[in-house]
Amino acid sequence: MKEFSFKINGAEYKCAVEELDGKTNVTVNGKLYEVETGAKKAAPVAAKPAAQPAKPAAPAAPKVEAPKATPVAGGAQIKSPLPGSVIKVLVIEGQAVKKGDTLLTLESMKMENAIMAEQDGTVKQIAVTPGQNVMQDDLLVVLG
Repeated sequence: MKEFSFKINGAEYKCAVEELDGKTNVTVNGKLYEVETGAKKAAPVAAKPAAQPAKPAAPAAPKVEAPKATPVAGGAQIKSPLPGSVIKVLVIEGQAVKKGDTLLTLESMKMENAIMAEQDGTVKQIAVTPGQNVMQDDLLVVLG
């Protein structure tokens, strides 16, 4: 039996996988699923409940995707260096910033990353909001 622990959108899932006589049993947070394997795609089929009472799973946080912002013409675009979630936006539009000032905080793989101004300038556009998920190279801020 192999045991795994996953954290998806802040909710933790405990999983156990057991293969017996060509059948695979998967237990997720105490709920047993019988999974068919082989030529067909694996599809979970609800089986009898596990002996232990199952804990209710925490509701998953809604996923917020980054909108594709239209960049302001003539500005320096600060793009996300990696996929993650915006934790804090520390500037406002119209604010003057210097090279090295922290513009926002991005969480990726449980690490907080300071996204800094690459040059002196004024914040022309903020393309993200706290809690928003971004992909690598998504527009974050435009400096003018």
